[in-house]
Amino acid sequence: MAIAPSGTLVELHPKFARNLLCQASNGHLRHRFEGIALAYLGLHKMALTLTDRVIGAIIGSAVADAAAQPLHWVYDQQKLSSLLSQDSPPEFRPESANPFYRRATGNQSCYGDQAYVLLESLSECKGLNTDDLKQRTYKFFGPGSEYDTPVNDPYREKGGPRPQLPIEGPWRHASIKGFIKNVDAGKENTGCEEDNQIDGIAKLAPIVALYAGKPDMLEKVEDAVRVTQNNDLCVAETLAAARFLEHFILKAADPAAFDCVIAQLNDPKRKNSQELDKAVAGHLYQVKEQLSKTPKELIPTVFTNA
Repeated sequence: MAIAPSGTLVELHPKFARNLLCQASNGHLRHRFEGIALAYLGLHKMALTLTDRVIGAIIGSAVADAAAQPLHWVYDQQKLSSLLSQDSPPEFRPESANPFYRRATGNQSCYGDQAYVLLESLSECKGLNTDDLKQRTYKFFGPGSEYDTPVNDPYREKGGPRPQLPIEGPWRHASIKGFIKNVDAGKENTGCEEDNQIDGIAKLAPIVALYAGKPDMLEKVEDAVRVTQNNDLCVAETLAAARFLEHFILKAADPAAFDCVIAQLNDPKRKNSQELDKAVAGHLYQVKEQLSKTPKELIPTVFTNA
């Protein structure tokens, strides 16, 4: 099934999504985005089309990342509850409460920046080109970039003086540090083998949006993820998330999504099978059983907040 005109990603980047995000720094994004989104997606006139959902996945991912960034990585549950109880809405919080790094409201986290680089590469190359993605990722996060600071140095010795937190500027994630070191070493497989964190899931919207409904969607997602995270657990979890996003892009809101994805992961003839698929399916069963509970009831007693 075709997902959208071939020019959709090109038109979306950078004229639309990036400009929306930049406006958050002067406090106008929330109101502007609501109006633009309603007009652009036609929510007030008609049901969402497939193309609407494709574009909405990319924009929604980018805006959600920017909206949450000031409260990113607040692991102290009492502190987080206190922050959320304040009168002002938590989205696009003017003052950052991030205990690790500080960026102006409206800027992306490292997760969102990775998604942007992937979107840019897909747009310029008219599809996934892993060599181009490697080059753009190294340029965006590597030497001479705003991520290139002493605290973020991938070669910083462990056991040295602890940095004073929060730092001013973005935080370079472990997978990106490993990627940089692998590129510097001339390795063909540039992905960090040790990191299995959520970066793959957080940045997958552009590539799922482009390949949703196509037989090689999961293969393309895996290839993109392994550029920076060459870790089997990370790949298995990201592919499960990609199945969910593809389902919603193709079929819109669907209460059967959980059952459909779990069935796919247990299908012996499933596409792009991973050894850890059944383990991921088991975790999804656990999540499904807890859907009626609030995050406060589940974290950290059932699921970790780290």
